[in-house]
Amino acid sequence: MIAVIKYNAGNIRSVINVLSRLGQKCIVTDKKEEIIKAEKVIFPGVGEAESAMRYLKERDLDRVIISLKQPVLGICLGLQLLCRHSDEGDTECLNIFDAEVHKFPKQDKVPHMGWNNFVSLKGELFKGISKDEDLYYVHSYYATVSSCTTAVCNYIVPFSAAMQKDNYYATQFHPEKSASTGEQILKNFLAL
Repeated sequence: MIAVIKYNAGNIRSVINVLSRLGQKCIVTDKKEEIIKAEKVIFPGVGEAESAMRYLKERDLDRVIISLKQPVLGICLGLQLLCRHSDEGDTECLNIFDAEVHKFPKQDKVPHMGWNNFVSLKGELFKGISKDEDLYYVHSYYATVSSCTTAVCNYIVPFSAAMQKDNYYATQFHPEKSASTGEQILKNFLAL
């Protein structure tokens, strides 16, 4: 069973739909025991860092997430919350990835919305994926490139399109909205 963490962030329905298409059973939950017992955990989200972290802390989910041993996939806001700190609301995050989250400079269209490819990529999530394939993004904040970065995208500045450390994986793009390329990335995660 896959646990999809509920923490009042948007976009959970898209994740549930793609998991169903891939023949996977999942539960949407903010119950600690269900998350701990799950085979895999998905931490998706579209929203705002400060209120999302407040929700997680009020339910002790921040401590649960950093203690998980099974594969965990953060998506969009989920990636950002797995970093050390976000400028959005001056928020201390979960500190899995040693990276900061900053707002894109205002010299171009923000948010970064639409299809974009990679400057570079590596790792298990990208088996069978080329750096020229496009993925769907929608975000105003980005994680800096760090030792945990497994894919880099460029929009105004280079940023972490994907990250990985131990059993924690994350994507800034939305694999659930990225057609067959995104589905392949999710299949790669589910095969871990």
